[in-house]
Amino acid sequence: MRLRVEFTTEPFDLDEPPPHAVAARDAVRAAELDAVDVGPFGTSAEGGSEEVLAAVGELLRESLRAGATRVSLQVNVVPGEGA
Repeated sequence: MRLRVEFTTEPFDLDEPPPHAVAARDAVRAAELDAVDVGPFGTSAEGGSEEVLAAVGELLRESLRAGATRVSLQVNVVPGEGA
């Protein structure tokens, strides 16, 4: 099964990415995922279910450790990918 995760961390800083956003982004980039898309208000990535679920755990641990007060995320099954 293939999954897509989308997430944001708070508090926001419009001048530069805060440490918790960088930590979350780095956790996803270090994971074995593909189609990573980093945007100004959120990040998304796709990959196999095991890889996405492992990356979600890591991004939560790292972003909270780096000062996030809230992490909003959504995980969806990618249609037509063996769901």
